[in-house]
Amino acid sequence: MNKQILSKLILASIDFIGIFLPFFFTLAILNSFTGTLTEYVPPDQFDERVVIHFLLSFIGVAWFWMRLRHYTYRKPFWFELKEILRTLVILAVVELAIIAFSKLDSSRNLWLITWVITLVFMPTLRIVTKKILIKSGWYKKDTIIIGNGKNAVDAYRALMQERYLGLNILGYIQTNVKDIQRLEIPILEYSKLWKIVNLETTQFILALENGESEDRDIWLRELAKHKARYITVVPTLRGLPLYSTDMSFLFSYDVMLLRINNNLAKRSSRFLKRTMDIIGSILIVIGLSPVLLTLYFAIKKDGGNAIYGHPRIGRNGKIFKCLKFRSMVVNSKEVLEELLKNSPEARAKWEKDFKLKNDPRITKIGAFIRKTSLDELPQLFNVLKGEMSLVGPRPEVKKYVELYTDEQQKVLSVKPGITDYASIEYMDENEILGKSTDPEKTYIEEIMPEKIKYNMKYIKNRSLIEYFKIIFLTVLKIIR
Repeated sequence: MNKQILSKLILASIDFIGIFLPFFFTLAILNSFTGTLTEYVPPDQFDERVVIHFLLSFIGVAWFWMRLRHYTYRKPFWFELKEILRTLVILAVVELAIIAFSKLDSSRNLWLITWVITLVFMPTLRIVTKKILIKSGWYKKDTIIIGNGKNAVDAYRALMQERYLGLNILGYIQTNVKDIQRLEIPILEYSKLWKIVNLETTQFILALENGESEDRDIWLRELAKHKARYITVVPTLRGLPLYSTDMSFLFSYDVMLLRINNNLAKRSSRFLKRTMDIIGSILIVIGLSPVLLTLYFAIKKDGGNAIYGHPRIGRNGKIFKCLKFRSMVVNSKEVLEELLKNSPEARAKWEKDFKLKNDPRITKIGAFIRKTSLDELPQLFNVLKGEMSLVGPRPEVKKYVELYTDEQQKVLSVKPGITDYASIEYMDENEILGKSTDPEKTYIEEIMPEKIKYNMKYIKNRSLIEYFKIIFLTVLKIIR
């Protein structure tokens, strides 16, 4: 038995354990609190409950294996997680229906706690197991990229970033010798290709350009002739909101139809996001209330206001006051004027990029809250007021928004947020600006377009799973 097959069996077994065991975890928890289980499961019905949960666990694994192909196909982390959670919710509802129709006296609390634990325990167990198998090399799948244009480059970078897929990229084969764009992996010779790969296990990625449809057809015929099992085509669909796109076919003409779902236009999506913003903000404010109160009174000790509102551009170009904890001394204007008057060096630095090294206006606690981003916490109240969202493009000042192109103006179609893709994925802009000879120009020409690119990605693919993904990744970044 090879490692690939063994990995599939290990993952299937782990999934079964992840679904089945929480039932007994719940029984142990309830027993520790009450000292008896008879009120949750009558002794004469215990075996039936175990059998029902066993069969549902088995059905869940079979669904993952045969219908969703989780153990055969390589799916991105968040896409796979969505399918796992959806399947578990369906299994939970089915079990509740079975209990109700069979008139078993099993407690609803037992059912609820069991599936709440399962929704956390089973995906976690799957993720940890898969990462161990990938790291050990057992679950690695050799992969070859066919193409040499931008599509091939994007495919390579995307696959390298998504380590959870477990793809081991051996190299790529260029299809246009006149325009070779080398990646960080070797170029493979077509004549030697069929001798160096295992067609039973190797994944082929066809990442050709729009004008290479003939080459794509040739490659598909070649791969079919050599009986390659795993073939993936990466079409050039840049700019489309792929996350919410439905696909259908007209087989008679080989036509693929993509139906674009505009999540921004759905009242249900806007209502759900606003509900999550309110609930999330209230919970965070309550949870961090000791921190908020401590910072509030510590900053207020010098007699000034602890919180101030900085004018920013919000949804549809509306100006609002973005709340922050004050990080400068009360008389910051006078301190700056005095410094510039007495220090030619500081004046030259200020006139160049409006920044100061060891800025005397920043208080000790101000330096701390800036470094840790705690100065942004009052924006939770902007969220409660409806001016901001927990997730969305970071609000910009007016002078930068006026430089937006017509395409970039789409960023203003949603509420600004406390965190966004750019905050998570883009490199440290302060480090870039610190090395720049002209920070203002660097920000406008390099950093701002990159931020907008990430924000456009969020706007096009906005969904509940993306909302939670960004919050989750933000928490991870803060912890790191």
